[in-house]
Amino acid sequence: MKKIRIFLVLSAIWIFAGYSLSAETPPQVRNVILMIGDGMGLAQQYAACMANSGNLAIERCQYVGLSKTHSANGYITDSAASGTAIACGEKTYNGMLGLTPDSIRLKSMLEYAADNDLSTGMVVTCELTHATPAAFIAHVGRRSENESIATAFTESKINVCIGGGRNFFENRKDGKNLTATMQSKGFHVAYTMDEVKAVQEGNLLALLADVALEPYPDRGEMLPEAVSAAINILNQNEKGFFLMVEGSQIDWGAHGNNQEYMVNEMLDFDRAVKAAFDFAERDGQTLVIVTADHETGGLAITGGNPQTGKLVTAFATKGHTGIPVPVYSFGPGAELFTGIFDNTEFLPKVLGLLGIDRHEE
Repeated sequence: MKKIRIFLVLSAIWIFAGYSLSAETPPQVRNVILMIGDGMGLAQQYAACMANSGNLAIERCQYVGLSKTHSANGYITDSAASGTAIACGEKTYNGMLGLTPDSIRLKSMLEYAADNDLSTGMVVTCELTHATPAAFIAHVGRRSENESIATAFTESKINVCIGGGRNFFENRKDGKNLTATMQSKGFHVAYTMDEVKAVQEGNLLALLADVALEPYPDRGEMLPEAVSAAINILNQNEKGFFLMVEGSQIDWGAHGNNQEYMVNEMLDFDRAVKAAFDFAERDGQTLVIVTADHETGGLAITGGNPQTGKLVTAFATKGHTGIPVPVYSFGPGAELFTGIFDNTEFLPKVLGLLGIDRHEE
């Protein structure tokens, strides 16, 4: 009887060990692409889906969650405070960037990544100095300090910057030419998407407009093409990369209660999401997170015809609202971005997946 028991125990150990050895090791997170649809609530996403015959690339996501967006001084956040919460993991007052309410400097996930030898970049359709991108690179008390924010780019370790804002780099009140400063640091400088696509390696500063880019479709396929170009450059770093992408003008369309503008921008952002998902699917070590800094407009879908793409909407406000925003994730580690959580939790989750100590300086 004892021999039978021993045999059964040894058999179980052998089977378990064999299963453990044969089980596929979960893929590690080497790269993170964080995509922010400024002002994108669930209604904005679904409105675009209805207008596009019920199809969006974002629906390829593997997991869905909800993020709470309030700032340190109000239920209604602005992009500076919410961008800081996402980037730096701490609540701050509306209008502040990369600082606590007491003006203590915070470190962003882009800065953590750069300090740990990952390549870093950002792609936006607004000016590079606008609130959301600025939260990843600047530390100022007022989001309106565009020239100070532009100076922060020259002091950072960022590798790829694609967006607008040429005036704040070249036509400054202090007379400085920060583009020349970036060139002296080894950056390729581009002013058109053709020039962007010609850069295959190294560091890149692309200033594609004096301030913000034109709305879609006037700017063409800049956003998805710029995302692919940035990935191509950043992915040459064997240690990995961090890329922040913003669909900036979804927010502006919603602020204006302009359904067509908002839907066009949402569809353009979705094409950028497709580029990121496609890369992540091929790569196997890339996590893509798609979320929003806040909802804008209090959008409601009140009617329409899904067969024709006709859409009827109504807006509750021309400002922001305090409702939670969706979180869509794809790739290794995506399961961590489910449930309902505060926007300050993006930073520790991302750093944990990248194996970076949050308090490392």
